Amino acid sequence: MTDFGSSFASLSGILRKHTAGMSIKTDEPGNFYVELAAATSKAKPRFFGAVQTKKSYVSYHLMPVYENPSLLDGISDALRKKMQGKSCFNFTSSDPSLFEELDALTKKCAAAAK
Repeated sequence: MTDFGSSFASLSGILRKHTAGMSIKTDEPGNFYVELAAATSKAKPRFFGAVQTKKSYVSYHLMPVYENPSLLDGISDALRKKMQGKSCFNFTSSDPSLFEELDALTKKCAAAAK
């Protein structure tokens, strides 16, 4: 079995870096989940992103790219190949250059979500 601890640590660190003004719903080994604050007192918090360790990969979910696909404009083909569906990126190993690009994309998403 592959140890995804390093990838999870790097990816959750990226997401954690951009959570100012957001709420961390789950922060445990293999599962880091972040929500946007509710817009009004009667509204529910909205999902922003998560990092989860699965059986065969570590997934990085980023909901703003689902809601606004134009946020993906300009991402590299290498990062696009890591996409599963419309808002999830799957990694089987650490990749510093892709993680750096994902960091910039997350920053862009956090700014757009506020």
